[in-house]
Amino acid sequence: MDANQLFNVKDKVVLVTGGAKGVGRMISEGYVANGATVYISSRDAQACEKAAAELNALGKGKAYAIPADFYKEEDCQKLAQEFAKRESKLHVLVNNSGSNWGASYDEYPSSAWTRVLTLNLHRVFTITQLFTPFLEKAAAPEDPARIINIGSIDGLRVPALETFAYSASKAGLHHLSRVLASHLGRRNITSNSLACGPFESKMMAATLKQYKKEIEESVPLGRIGTPQDVAGSCLFLSSRAGAFINGATIAVDGGAHIAARL
Repeated sequence: MDANQLFNVKDKVVLVTGGAKGVGRMISEGYVANGATVYISSRDAQACEKAAAELNALGKGKAYAIPADFYKEEDCQKLAQEFAKRESKLHVLVNNSGSNWGASYDEYPSSAWTRVLTLNLHRVFTITQLFTPFLEKAAAPEDPARIINIGSIDGLRVPALETFAYSASKAGLHHLSRVLASHLGRRNITSNSLACGPFESKMMAATLKQYKKEIEESVPLGRIGTPQDVAGSCLFLSSRAGAFINGATIAVDGGAHIAARL
């Protein structure tokens, strides 16, 4: 068993939603640096084009931008249509796009639930459903197509912050991922989720600015995540090494979700 082949993703076609910034950008770079062709999509067209240009400068793999606003179902359909003009199959779908909303319990608005659950949960199903035909074309018994859903440890534990819709959406995403694993496994498509802990990102920026020291102290490994941590987890799940992993939720958090709180 050669490690280079066991963890190889060269020439695989990958779609990363929200792949231009934060954790999505880390994941995209991991694939491109290892020879994959990566399609980056989010509603920020300028950020997508900038990320694609930066990733192409790395060599080995390739990156392309297909902007789309996932709040709009018609944009999800347009994304699939545009992808079909360029590719006939998809080896890996990374559902990473997400949003958050923090407000006190007494003031938490109904609109937050609509916005957060639409992007974090509903659109994951929408996009996965649209891209299943492409995944089926790439799938093989010992090298299945892969779906990787980027969840959160706040979907495993009760968060300290008042982000009610976010934590509920991520718990739902973890279970949706398991349901998809059961249904799509028979089509040689695996579905797994990563319950991510704290990483440098736009979503975490304000929290890390104010509480970084406290957050690091709450993690048994004593630090927040790096690009290598989340990209490496995706590379494992996308390669031959992860071909028999299906329906799992893997915590990528340094042990934060199991740390005791006094």
